[in-house]
Amino acid sequence: MAGSGIIPLFVAVPLGGAFLNSLLGKKVKRLTDIIGVSTSFILCALSLVALRLYNANGILTHSVGGWRPPIGIGMVLDGLTAFMLVTVNFAAFCIAVYSINYMEKFTSKWKFYTLFFLMLGGMNGVIITGDIFNLFVFLEIAAVASYALVAFGTERHELEAAFKYAVMCTVGSLFVLLGIAFLYSYTSTLNMADMGNILAQSGNANITILAMILFIMGFGLKAALVPFHAWLPDAHPSAPAPISAMLSGVLIKSLGVYAICRIFYNVIGVNENISAILMFLGALSMIVGGLLALGQWDLKRLLAYSSISQIGYIILGIGLGTPLGILGGLFHLFNHSIFKSLLFLNSGAIEYTTGTRDLQKMGGLGSRMPLTGITGVVASMSIAGIPPFSGFWSKLIIIIALVQAGKFGYAFWAVIISVLTLAMYVKVIKYAFLGKLKEAWGSIKEVPIFMKLSMGTLAVVCVVGGMLLLSGMQGPFLQGAQEALSEGTKYVAVVLESIK
Repeated sequence: MAGSGIIPLFVAVPLGGAFLNSLLGKKVKRLTDIIGVSTSFILCALSLVALRLYNANGILTHSVGGWRPPIGIGMVLDGLTAFMLVTVNFAAFCIAVYSINYMEKFTSKWKFYTLFFLMLGGMNGVIITGDIFNLFVFLEIAAVASYALVAFGTERHELEAAFKYAVMCTVGSLFVLLGIAFLYSYTSTLNMADMGNILAQSGNANITILAMILFIMGFGLKAALVPFHAWLPDAHPSAPAPISAMLSGVLIKSLGVYAICRIFYNVIGVNENISAILMFLGALSMIVGGLLALGQWDLKRLLAYSSISQIGYIILGIGLGTPLGILGGLFHLFNHSIFKSLLFLNSGAIEYTTGTRDLQKMGGLGSRMPLTGITGVVASMSIAGIPPFSGFWSKLIIIIALVQAGKFGYAFWAVIISVLTLAMYVKVIKYAFLGKLKEAWGSIKEVPIFMKLSMGTLAVVCVVGGMLLLSGMQGPFLQGAQEALSEGTKYVAVVLESIK
């Protein structure tokens, strides 16, 4: 199919970047940055091309090795795939540029980029695959690389956090694998479209219900939904800032939220019970994450708990299942990828110059680090849902969708937690950037150019994201993803027809 050859490049390019870095990066120090930024830029450009191809041609499929699914392995590019590819690879590009300066303080930068691209290749693989077992394989590639990256600094607390992260996420992977095994035993196929077709004809048997429970636990753990969230507050703060940004910005969404969306909406099909469970877990995560974040003084730990809360908003909107709710949830997924990545990069900039993450030890940093301060305020206001920043529009859409569906209790909590989020980020702004500069920070200066460039780019997206929505320019970006989920198991018929 014309244009479908681009699909496997989203795995091939990052794996090639990882290989080149491991081969050449350790021999020529500067080469590792060139390979890293070039690879991430190519992926970002390819994702925009993929979005354009989808808007022009509709769903594209690629058969690996020429073997047609369901016998062979298929890859699919639909609206949801294109949306996720742009989100993940744009964030990865900004983070790779930031890492040029930030990762100088770590030894073996080539090892960082090698693991970074293995993780990115795994995430892209999860997004493009049309085969449920390969989804698990790519998920594990990304997860194993992320375990090593959490422990990259090799300090005691980092190794402890990585071990806890690895153990809990391995349990989540086991749940996912068991769910896949049960569905395979029932349908005798691993191709998601073919599996969805068989499930639609045979109905939901008890084994399908068991598989759904396992998927909720497994992917819920990957997405850090409450009560499966215990690993995240240790893992995300312990990692280097670029990895914290990747973990909270895109990893938990591609391995957790995306997988939930794809399997429940497009393969199994969402019913009222599944919708109710997803909305309850979303609301619970929103409330618990917000309350736990409010009392934190470690900046990165506060951001980690805040991620749990914001993932709750995403799952609440998507779980509602109405077209507007899904649109709001997906829009918030993109916005959160941008402003949470920016917030972790801000925290990295502060730690880079001051050596501390304790808000009580900061104060007045905005006078010495103006760009970090400005971008930090932009990201904080966006995540708190203050107009006209992008986070306001996605939260507003979710709340309106809840009200339209008669879910007034959920809408009430969405508003309350948004106010709570504003309170926690006002605390961050007050203690980190405002007030009198402490004597200890009298000689600090703004971070290097590439770190500033990344933070500035993400801040611009936070500002213009809502304007793009209002002007209709987000239509080609969000509409296809929303339709992919709203149409549910129609994905099966379209993909099967495309394969033929």
